[in-house]
Amino acid sequence: MRYKLREIEAERKFSQELKLDVLEHIVPLEMIKAVVASEGRTEQRERKLNMAVTVLFLIVMHFYSDLSMGEAMRKASKGLRYIWPEPDYDVGGASALSYRRYQLGAQPLVTLFHRVCQPMATEDTSGAFLFGLRLMAIDGTVEDAADTPANVAVFGRHHGDRGDSAFPQVQGVYLVECGTHAVVDAGFWPCRTSERIGGFRLLRSVGPGMLVMWDRGFHGFDMLAKAHAIGAEVLARVPSHVILKPVRTFPDGSFWVNLCPSDYQRRRNGTHLLVRVVQYTIKDPTLPGYGETHRLVTTLLDAERYPALDLACAYHERWEIELVIDEIDTHQRLAGRPLRSLKPVGVIQELYALLISHYALRHLMQQAAQSIGLDPDRISFVHALEVLCDAIAEFQMTARHLPPNLFKRLWRDITRHPLPKRRHRTNPRVVKRKMSKFRLKRPEHVRCPQPSMSFREAVVVI
Repeated sequence: MRYKLREIEAERKFSQELKLDVLEHIVPLEMIKAVVASEGRTEQRERKLNMAVTVLFLIVMHFYSDLSMGEAMRKASKGLRYIWPEPDYDVGGASALSYRRYQLGAQPLVTLFHRVCQPMATEDTSGAFLFGLRLMAIDGTVEDAADTPANVAVFGRHHGDRGDSAFPQVQGVYLVECGTHAVVDAGFWPCRTSERIGGFRLLRSVGPGMLVMWDRGFHGFDMLAKAHAIGAEVLARVPSHVILKPVRTFPDGSFWVNLCPSDYQRRRNGTHLLVRVVQYTIKDPTLPGYGETHRLVTTLLDAERYPALDLACAYHERWEIELVIDEIDTHQRLAGRPLRSLKPVGVIQELYALLISHYALRHLMQQAAQSIGLDPDRISFVHALEVLCDAIAEFQMTARHLPPNLFKRLWRDITRHPLPKRRHRTNPRVVKRKMSKFRLKRPEHVRCPQPSMSFREAVVVI
């Protein structure tokens, strides 16, 4: 079937026609408008940019992270500009985008994130369920923000033996669906905020039918108890200093313990939670954790229904969240660069827009994989991102009644070169270069004196 160019209705503004058709079924424009209206962010004068288009731009900006804001806007509207009656129509520039985004604020993006980003795995999604439970993981990450006084005042810097961090940093915590890499909840706080606080708050998005996993840095009685109280199951690692006294042992080596809170008064009152402990070690010297004793606690108490070996292997699915962080930081946000925003409200806005864009891409990858019965892990994130960037303009130019055929072609393009099955491999957690020969940047270097004469005037021949 041949594709036809879309026809533009008369007397329509560019901002009224601009939309991301390729993502419309994931982030509907009407939902964006409803969120903007509910947060009271409607504009008095529309001009070239309205608030809904600003939200769309903030999302699509993270598909073109290597471009300036003005260039990213031109890329995002390339297809519409091609068919627009005015051939030289100029979209809003960087200054207009910056003005609108700070008018918009962060809350509409936070609200939109919570409405859009929901678990998407089906029963047919490979690696998404265990024992009929949806595999979920919680972990934290740190993001660099632009080095401005406002960002430093709100988010702070990490302090170490070698001085302060180069940039103000934001502490983020994610709740991820392991099978699809979908970030379904997230929170961001000043860098000195404990990950445990963030992880505890994200339990608001956990519920029955989920098996939630977290590392020993999140261990706490209250977090386990809350997850259990809302109907979720837990599989988590325990720090070595926690004392676990068996009250019943099972043939597979696991045992029950009564986990108690650290608060003395609550322990004295008999507050406790019955959990099961699984201990294991690694016998392959090439794998991390070789020879160490690893201890897991779980609310799955039945040793026959939930074998210890299956649980020990399942816990390592938690590492899927590390791949999610790599996708976001390395391939979307471009590691090594701080976030663009110079103000704290822009930082929060930018981070939630980044997560929506990641979710939208992952949703397309899930659909593409499902269309041919492929494991989503076999689809290259980088390749899918490139395909999506090309498709944005194509969907904008194409007549509205033809997108179903375009989607089929999009899915074929995304799955055209599947990755080989994952190799069983490991890599050391090291960095290539840890030190720099340059001196540390200090406050006196921020606004250093500038030349008072031209270079030629400064040259003295002797």
